[in-house]
Amino acid sequence: MLSESALIDVRRHLHQIPELALHETATHAYLKEVISHYPQTWLTCKEPEALPTALLVKVAGSQPQRTIGYRADIDALPVTESQQLPFHSTHPGIMHACGHDIHMTVALGLLSYFAEHQPQDNLIFFFQPAEESESGGKQAYDLGLFTGDWQIDEFYGLHDNSDLATGTIGCCLGTLFAGTSEVNVTIHGTSGHAAFPHKANDAVIIAASFITQVQTIISRNIDPIACGVITFGKLTAGTIRNVIAGEARLEGTIRGLTEEMILFLRQRVSEVAAGVAQTYNAKIDVTFNQGGYFPVENNPRLTANFIQYMQRTPGVTFQETRPAMTGEDFGYLLHQIPGTMFWLGVDSPGALHAANFQPHEAAIMQGITAIQGFLTDRMQH
Repeated sequence: MLSESALIDVRRHLHQIPELALHETATHAYLKEVISHYPQTWLTCKEPEALPTALLVKVAGSQPQRTIGYRADIDALPVTESQQLPFHSTHPGIMHACGHDIHMTVALGLLSYFAEHQPQDNLIFFFQPAEESESGGKQAYDLGLFTGDWQIDEFYGLHDNSDLATGTIGCCLGTLFAGTSEVNVTIHGTSGHAAFPHKANDAVIIAASFITQVQTIISRNIDPIACGVITFGKLTAGTIRNVIAGEARLEGTIRGLTEEMILFLRQRVSEVAAGVAQTYNAKIDVTFNQGGYFPVENNPRLTANFIQYMQRTPGVTFQETRPAMTGEDFGYLLHQIPGTMFWLGVDSPGALHAANFQPHEAAIMQGITAIQGFLTDRMQH
């Protein structure tokens, strides 16, 4: 198995070569290079032509009763790193600001262990492209990558957490991450001279009314103890101060802890848009795009077993966590295959997606030890 110092070297190399969704060619090549140095006796690799930066590695079990999947996402974010580390990103404007370099390194450490110690059950490691955008998990599933000899019976994966102490395993029953859906709104009014508003139909006024009314969906249409979020983070309209805008475009996000909540919020946004359009005699187009970003809903039985193992195991620090409104496309896979997603604490001074995100590398070996123990225990039951 790779030593802690070797794993840190791997992580730092990965940190230097961050790549955006579906462009992870150098990352893919480096993963293959590292894995090529492992014992190959029980390993089989799969590189799907239709999703070329994806990599699947199967470890044949000695007496398999099931096939357990373990997923690690490999893409980075369009963030400019603010810290001048000795191993800082060499790709300008791109950074592993979500810690996928940690995710990959933990997976590589687990794979190195099971390449030397044959597991009882089959294991499939899925190094997944395009988590941050483009719904890589959904693409992989829809392409049939987990069928036939590569069918997975239960799936596990982690996400690092900047707020948890280094090495802490966090999890909860039910939803871990919210599902997300993009929402785009185009308002068609009529432009005109600022001095003659009665001869125009001001798209800015219509947009302001629409945004105000949409926010009442959260405050007045859902149970106060349920969780839903509607945010419009971008509004563009107009060309110059003395011309009334004839068109406005809004871009936003809808988030909910269940798929039912997301569908309900989408329905209400559409209904509000129709009402505002009628009120202002305008045309409003609304489109949604959820892709693979379903709520990360942990399987009750598998997750209870995971939590019980972490709670009873000496040397593992476990913390029950609350659901988060962040999104993750592992949710799509968990809607198709039962499994569990959990947190690994990295105690970073900067938050996830921040330019100063800097996870503590001691979490790598602590995470590997806890997960390797869990997977071994799971195979015995």
